[in-house]
Amino acid sequence: MLPVAGQEKFTKNCPNCGAPVKFRFAQAVQTVCEYCQSVLVRHDVNLEDVGKKAVPLVDSSPIHLATEGIVQNRPFVVVGRICYEYSAGRWNEWHLIFNDGSSGWLSDAQLDYAVSFLTPTNTQLPAYPNPGEVLTFNNVSYVITTVTKAQYVSVEGDLPFTTWDRELCLFADLRTHNRLFATIDYSENPPLVFTGVACKYDELKLKNVRNFEGWPQ
Repeated sequence: MLPVAGQEKFTKNCPNCGAPVKFRFAQAVQTVCEYCQSVLVRHDVNLEDVGKKAVPLVDSSPIHLATEGIVQNRPFVVVGRICYEYSAGRWNEWHLIFNDGSSGWLSDAQLDYAVSFLTPTNTQLPAYPNPGEVLTFNNVSYVITTVTKAQYVSVEGDLPFTTWDRELCLFADLRTHNRLFATIDYSENPPLVFTGVACKYDELKLKNVRNFEGWPQ
Protein backbone atom coordinates (compact mmCIF):
# COMPACT_ATOMS: atom_id res chain seq x y z
CA MET A 1 0.00 0.00 0.00
CA LEU A 2 2.98 2.36 0.05
CA PRO A 3 3.09 5.03 -2.67
CA VAL A 4 5.23 4.03 -5.63
CA ALA A 5 4.48 6.74 -8.20
CA GLY A 6 6.63 9.78 -8.87
CA GLN A 7 6.51 12.89 -6.75
CA GLU A 8 5.26 15.38 -9.36
CA LYS A 9 1.60 16.15 -9.78
CA PHE A 10 0.38 15.87 -13.34
CA THR A 11 -2.65 16.02 -15.58
CA LYS A 12 -3.37 13.32 -18.13
CA ASN A 13 -6.26 12.43 -20.41
CA CYS A 14 -8.43 9.47 -19.48
CA PRO A 15 -7.53 6.54 -21.78
CA ASN A 16 -11.22 5.56 -21.89
CA CYS A 17 -13.12 8.81 -22.59
CA GLY A 18 -10.36 11.36 -23.23
CA ALA A 19 -11.41 13.71 -20.43
CA PRO A 20 -8.68 15.47 -18.43
CA VAL A 21 -7.66 13.66 -15.26
CA LYS A 22 -5.87 15.76 -12.67
CA PHE A 23 -4.18 14.07 -9.75
CA ARG A 24 -4.59 15.99 -6.49
CA PHE A 25 -2.00 13.84 -4.69
CA ALA A 26 1.52 13.64 -6.12
CA GLN A 27 2.06 10.07 -4.91
CA ALA A 28 -1.31 8.71 -6.04
CA VAL A 29 -1.19 5.44 -7.97
CA GLN A 30 -4.92 5.11 -8.57
CA THR A 31 -7.70 7.58 -9.35
CA VAL A 32 -11.18 7.64 -10.84
CA CYS A 33 -12.17 9.59 -13.95
CA GLU A 34 -14.85 12.07 -12.88
CA TYR A 35 -16.55 11.84 -16.27
CA CYS A 36 -16.77 8.13 -17.11
CA GLN A 37 -16.00 6.64 -13.65
CA SER A 38 -13.19 4.47 -15.04
CA VAL A 39 -10.70 3.25 -12.44
CA LEU A 40 -7.27 4.40 -13.64
CA VAL A 41 -3.88 3.18 -12.44
CA ARG A 42 -0.78 5.30 -12.81
CA HIS A 43 2.41 3.81 -14.23
CA ASP A 44 5.01 6.58 -14.03
CA VAL A 45 3.60 9.15 -16.52
CA ASN A 46 1.03 6.85 -18.14
CA LEU A 47 -2.50 5.93 -17.13
CA GLU A 48 -4.02 2.48 -17.53
CA ASP A 49 -7.76 1.87 -17.68
CA VAL A 50 -8.05 -1.40 -15.74
CA GLY A 51 -11.52 -2.13 -17.09
CA LYS A 52 -13.33 -1.36 -13.86
CA LYS A 53 -16.02 1.23 -13.20
CA ALA A 54 -16.39 2.98 -9.87
CA VAL A 55 -19.98 2.81 -8.68
CA PRO A 56 -21.18 6.36 -7.85
CA LEU A 57 -22.06 6.47 -4.16
CA VAL A 58 -24.65 8.63 -2.48
CA ASP A 59 -24.76 8.43 1.30
CA SER A 60 -25.54 10.56 4.31
CA SER A 61 -21.97 11.58 5.09
CA PRO A 62 -21.35 15.34 5.03
CA ILE A 63 -17.78 14.67 3.86
CA HIS A 64 -16.88 14.55 0.18
CA LEU A 65 -13.90 15.21 -2.08
CA ALA A 66 -12.42 18.66 -1.39
CA THR A 67 -13.78 18.83 2.18
CA GLU A 68 -11.22 20.54 4.40
CA GLY A 69 -10.53 20.18 8.10
CA ILE A 70 -7.99 20.24 10.90
CA VAL A 71 -6.71 17.50 13.18
CA GLN A 72 -4.06 18.06 15.86
CA ASN A 73 -3.53 21.58 14.45
CA ARG A 74 -2.74 20.15 11.00
CA PRO A 75 -4.96 21.30 8.09
CA PHE A 76 -6.00 18.68 5.54
CA VAL A 77 -8.08 18.26 2.40
CA VAL A 78 -9.97 15.13 1.30
CA VAL A 79 -8.69 13.77 -2.03
CA GLY A 80 -10.04 10.20 -2.15
CA ARG A 81 -12.41 7.65 -0.67
CA ILE A 82 -12.80 3.91 -0.25
CA CYS A 83 -16.22 2.61 0.74
CA TYR A 84 -16.35 -0.72 2.57
CA GLU A 85 -19.32 -2.94 3.33
CA TYR A 86 -19.60 -5.38 6.24
CA SER A 87 -22.30 -7.23 8.16
CA ALA A 88 -23.55 -4.12 10.00
CA GLY A 89 -23.53 -1.71 7.06
CA ARG A 90 -20.96 0.49 5.33
CA TRP A 91 -18.24 2.91 6.25
CA ASN A 92 -15.93 5.32 4.42
CA GLU A 93 -12.19 5.72 4.58
CA TRP A 94 -11.36 9.21 3.31
CA HIS A 95 -7.84 9.78 2.00
CA LEU A 96 -6.40 13.02 3.42
CA ILE A 97 -3.55 15.21 2.25
CA PHE A 98 -1.88 17.58 4.70
CA ASN A 99 -0.07 20.87 4.07
CA ASP A 100 3.33 19.18 4.23
CA GLY A 101 2.36 16.67 1.51
CA SER A 102 1.93 13.74 3.88
CA SER A 103 -1.25 11.69 3.87
CA GLY A 104 -3.58 9.97 6.31
CA TRP A 105 -7.05 8.49 6.62
CA LEU A 106 -10.31 9.66 8.12
CA SER A 107 -12.58 6.79 9.09
CA ASP A 108 -16.24 7.80 8.86
CA ALA A 109 -18.51 5.12 10.30
CA GLN A 110 -22.03 6.09 11.37
CA LEU A 111 -20.94 9.34 13.04
CA ASP A 112 -17.82 7.77 14.56
CA TYR A 113 -14.65 9.40 13.28
CA ALA A 114 -10.95 8.61 13.62
CA VAL A 115 -7.86 9.94 11.86
CA SER A 116 -4.90 7.60 11.45
CA PHE A 117 -1.52 7.39 9.75
CA LEU A 118 0.62 4.54 8.46
CA THR A 119 2.90 3.56 11.36
CA PRO A 120 6.01 1.40 11.00
CA THR A 121 6.24 -1.09 13.85
CA ASN A 122 8.27 -4.09 14.99
CA THR A 123 5.37 -5.45 17.04
CA GLN A 124 4.57 -9.09 16.34
CA LEU A 125 1.04 -9.08 14.97
CA PRO A 126 -1.36 -11.98 15.54
CA ALA A 127 -2.10 -14.12 12.49
CA TYR A 128 -5.77 -13.68 13.33
CA PRO A 129 -6.73 -10.95 15.80
CA ASN A 130 -9.16 -11.50 18.66
CA PRO A 131 -11.05 -8.86 20.65
CA GLY A 132 -9.48 -8.24 24.02
CA GLU A 133 -5.89 -8.82 22.91
CA VAL A 134 -3.43 -6.09 23.88
CA LEU A 135 -0.82 -4.87 21.40
CA THR A 136 1.80 -2.16 21.84
CA PHE A 137 2.79 0.30 19.11
CA ASN A 138 5.38 3.00 19.82
CA ASN A 139 5.16 2.36 23.57
CA VAL A 140 1.38 2.75 23.62
CA SER A 141 -0.78 -0.24 24.58
CA TYR A 142 -3.99 -0.74 22.61
CA VAL A 143 -6.83 -3.21 23.11
CA ILE A 144 -8.42 -4.90 20.09
CA THR A 145 -12.07 -3.87 20.21
CA THR A 146 -13.48 -5.15 16.91
CA VAL A 147 -12.49 -7.49 14.09
CA THR A 148 -14.23 -6.87 10.78
CA LYS A 149 -14.37 -8.73 7.48
CA ALA A 150 -15.30 -6.26 4.76
CA GLN A 151 -15.46 -5.94 1.01
CA TYR A 152 -14.73 -3.02 -1.27
CA VAL A 153 -17.90 -1.32 -2.53
CA SER A 154 -16.46 1.53 -4.55
CA VAL A 155 -13.75 4.18 -4.73
CA GLU A 156 -13.34 7.75 -5.86
CA GLY A 157 -10.53 10.25 -6.11
CA ASP A 158 -6.82 9.73 -5.54
CA LEU A 159 -5.44 6.77 -3.57
CA PRO A 160 -1.86 5.77 -2.68
CA PHE A 161 -2.44 2.11 -3.66
CA THR A 162 -4.60 0.11 -6.06
CA THR A 163 -7.95 -1.37 -5.06
CA TRP A 164 -9.42 -2.57 -8.36
CA ASP A 165 -8.15 -6.15 -7.93
CA ARG A 166 -9.25 -6.58 -4.30
CA GLU A 167 -12.45 -8.04 -2.90
CA LEU A 168 -12.40 -9.05 0.77
CA CYS A 169 -10.22 -7.75 3.57
CA LEU A 170 -9.82 -8.14 7.31
CA PHE A 171 -9.41 -5.26 9.77
CA ALA A 172 -8.77 -5.11 13.49
CA ASP A 173 -9.59 -1.88 15.33
CA LEU A 174 -7.85 -1.03 18.58
CA ARG A 175 -8.34 1.71 21.15
CA THR A 176 -6.99 3.09 24.40
CA HIS A 177 -8.80 4.63 27.36
CA ASN A 178 -7.83 8.14 26.18
CA ARG A 179 -9.23 7.93 22.62
CA LEU A 180 -6.07 6.88 20.82
CA PHE A 181 -6.94 4.67 17.87
CA ALA A 182 -5.22 2.04 15.76
CA THR A 183 -6.19 -0.33 12.99
CA ILE A 184 -4.46 -3.32 11.43
CA ASP A 185 -5.05 -3.88 7.72
CA TYR A 186 -4.64 -7.56 6.90
CA SER A 187 -5.09 -7.07 3.15
CA GLU A 188 -1.31 -6.70 2.87
CA ASN A 189 1.44 -9.17 3.75
CA PRO A 190 2.80 -8.31 6.23
CA PRO A 191 -0.24 -6.47 7.60
CA LEU A 192 -0.07 -2.67 7.89
CA VAL A 193 -0.63 -0.72 11.09
CA PHE A 194 -2.21 2.72 11.25
CA THR A 195 -2.34 4.75 14.47
CA GLY A 196 -4.09 7.97 15.32
CA VAL A 197 -6.90 9.40 17.37
CA ALA A 198 -10.67 9.09 17.59
CA CYS A 199 -12.40 12.42 16.89
CA LYS A 200 -15.75 14.07 17.29
CA TYR A 201 -17.30 15.78 14.28
CA ASP A 202 -16.93 19.29 15.72
CA GLU A 203 -13.27 18.69 16.59
CA LEU A 204 -12.41 18.22 12.91
CA LYS A 205 -13.54 21.79 12.07
CA LEU A 206 -14.75 20.64 8.68
CA LYS A 207 -15.69 23.06 5.93
CA ASN A 208 -16.89 22.65 2.37
CA VAL A 209 -19.19 19.86 3.50
CA ARG A 210 -22.52 18.69 2.14
CA ASN A 211 -25.46 20.17 3.99
CA PHE A 212 -28.36 18.08 5.26
CA GLU A 213 -31.45 19.29 7.06
CA GLY A 214 -30.82 19.13 10.78
CA TRP A 215 -27.05 18.61 10.39
CA PRO A 216 -24.87 20.86 12.57
CA GLN A 217 -23.40 23.77 10.65
